[in-house]
Amino acid sequence: MIVSSMTFILQIQNSTAQETISISPGETLFILGANGTGKSSLMQRFASGAGGSARRISASRQTWLQSSALEFAPAQKLQFEQQARSWDTQHQSRFMEQNAQIRSGLTLYDLIDAENVDARAIATAMRAGDHEGAQALALKKAPIAKINELLGLSNIPIVISVEGGDKLMASKNGSALYGAAELSDGERNALLIGADVLTSKPGTLLIIDEPERHLHRSIISPLLSQLFRFRHDCAFVVATHDLMLPVDNPEARVLLVRSCTYLGNIAQSWDFDLLPANSDLDEGLKQDIVGARRRILFIEGEDSSLDKPIYGVLFPDVSVRSKGSSRAVEQSVHGIRSSEAIHWVKAWGIIDNDGRDALTISELQLEGIFALPFYSVEAIYYHPLIVERVAKRHASVTGGDGEIAARQALKSAIETVSPHFSRLAARSVEKSIRREFFSHLPTVRSIQSREPISLQIDTDAAVTSEVDTLLAAKHDNDWLCILTRCPVRETPALDVLAREVGFQNRHQYESAVLQLLREDDSALSEARSFFGTLPAELGVTMGAVPN
Repeated sequence: MIVSSMTFILQIQNSTAQETISISPGETLFILGANGTGKSSLMQRFASGAGGSARRISASRQTWLQSSALEFAPAQKLQFEQQARSWDTQHQSRFMEQNAQIRSGLTLYDLIDAENVDARAIATAMRAGDHEGAQALALKKAPIAKINELLGLSNIPIVISVEGGDKLMASKNGSALYGAAELSDGERNALLIGADVLTSKPGTLLIIDEPERHLHRSIISPLLSQLFRFRHDCAFVVATHDLMLPVDNPEARVLLVRSCTYLGNIAQSWDFDLLPANSDLDEGLKQDIVGARRRILFIEGEDSSLDKPIYGVLFPDVSVRSKGSSRAVEQSVHGIRSSEAIHWVKAWGIIDNDGRDALTISELQLEGIFALPFYSVEAIYYHPLIVERVAKRHASVTGGDGEIAARQALKSAIETVSPHFSRLAARSVEKSIRREFFSHLPTVRSIQSREPISLQIDTDAAVTSEVDTLLAAKHDNDWLCILTRCPVRETPALDVLAREVGFQNRHQYESAVLQLLREDDSALSEARSFFGTLPAELGVTMGAVPN
């Protein structure tokens, strides 16, 4: 329940105007961005603007405790709090911590004092004969009880208690008591974050900077989620590098900070976008967006496959996301393009050709999904033009004639793959038959009308025709045709080609291709030309060499 009607207005200057984000108790705003994008400066500005209504919790603070007991008197505590609040309004606070050991002591003081205040209130009610009031106070969870619940839910097997009125003690798995100063780094950090949040006044703007820095995500995710639940009377702003924290809390908004402009050492403006809470996107897409630039390219394969490295080189300044299957790529592009809430994100996709017909390829391209003009991504690495460039580049270092080496390599690759033509033709035809089959699946209406279902495909003719095409390509020494029509990666041909060019194996050769594209402007432009209008749609200059 929100117990404060206060709404915080967070002001952010972009390149053209000042924008505002309102956040009320019970709401959470995550701030994501790479290092150097100005997240800490933005957090410092929010803390300064909120004044005494904000409490800043920084990951760069000291995580060890000077002592397990109270270190200063109440008057000193008030003085140190005023100093800390004053420092948090200074721009230096974004990168420098002042009186770190005192801040940890203040957190310890608040936690122990809250426990003692509760105990005194219960005792006062009992002395006054107000047994019902005392019982109600006893049933209300004090901060330490909530912290112990948090620690348990966060997979930290310790129990915290106050002993002697001024000592914070711990017990692990039922062990003897020991001082909280002896906790591990992660345990202390979880304790300090929890204590800071739980002892804050209602209506506080809690600004938490990189809480995951000292904690594993298996701890920080449930810890934060429970703190949000416990403190519906406070507003939260959390800066993080952990892309999954916003996904774990879909009711939170996400501010994506992309860059920051400074005047001297003072931040002036930010480039940012706001992802609304409860966006109509699945968790996978939301994770893709929060970690991405404004332009996203979805591709097949995994991060460890050949796809991502070469697309990252070909299309710099575009976020490349591996989605596994072509179907997943299509769903991701459609999901983003159909969501009005994230209008500032543009999505495209690249999928393998897999024998798709020209009409299907054209229809997909209208939706922002580009099918390779080849069977699979290997054809980019082993395209005849790329093979020749790599061979010449390698020969310039090792000696020999690169052009002759390239011709011999392509000839050897064709000879190596040809014994596999029948099997490869069947693999190629398999995908086209599957697509044909699924395109004729009956609908409910056709079944209700009792229409007959009949589909006949002459697989022998299809495979024979494909084999004949591959044999003709062999006769013409047309390696590109073979690359275009079948999965050559399922044969030894690529390793043979790499060795003929002068490399020990295909992995060395593929690394040389990536290096070529990074360093050779004309080779990069040539490779981009394989993709038709996609580079222009992505806003990539054909001849630009990525950094």
